[in-house]
Amino acid sequence: SAVVFPNKISTEQQSLMLVKRLLAVAVSCITYLRGIFPESAYGTRYMDDVCVKILREDKNCPGSTQLVKWMLGCYDALQKKYLRMIVLAVYTHPEDPQTITECYHFKFKYTHNGPLLDFGSKNKRNDSTITCADTKKASILLIRKIYVLMQNLSPLPNDVCLTMKLFYYDEVTPSDYQPPGFKEGECEGMIFEGEPMYLNVGEVPTPFHMLKVKVTTEKQRMENTDKSILKHGENDVP
Repeated sequence: SAVVFPNKISTEQQSLMLVKRLLAVAVSCITYLRGIFPESAYGTRYMDDVCVKILREDKNCPGSTQLVKWMLGCYDALQKKYLRMIVLAVYTHPEDPQTITECYHFKFKYTHNGPLLDFGSKNKRNDSTITCADTKKASILLIRKIYVLMQNLSPLPNDVCLTMKLFYYDEVTPSDYQPPGFKEGECEGMIFEGEPMYLNVGEVPTPFHMLKVKVTTEKQRMENTDKSILKHGENDVP
């Protein structure tokens, strides 16, 4: 029942497992706290001392089953080191999935000898200095920040739809590659409904991967939120 942290992350496999779990926890927390699926679509787990909700396949909720399938497709692309970014987007008009009202970006980097903390990151470190404790601390901080942010945003409209888009490292990804549950995208662009607010939620480094999470929401949903919960990068455009 626990989302356990490995005692050490000395292999790429251990790192991959942690990144997959973190992604599952993050997506579950977001959809739970934004009220996208009913309570029955989640199980309860503990991540250290943090109680988290984890999405599961619920036969009464086809949407949750669909999202679990998408997640398995993401894992496939992550394992092959093709996946560059996941965009989980919320839209309000079923016939127009390109016009979104909120979205969540999960960005991934892969390295053989330590993460490249070069993208917009102030705290450059040596490859060798990323310890399991650093990763664990960053993971828990990331999940706590998602929790606090999602609880503070004003609610989404009723009856929203979800879509997920995957972006790849094109130089290594075969042109015909599609993970299970995905098809070739027809259009790159997304239009944001209303005035977007870009938020950097956090990043988690391991010796083999880097996961970075950002949220774009309607500015008005942030009106009553204490900006200090996100300390940095308030208007960092992705």
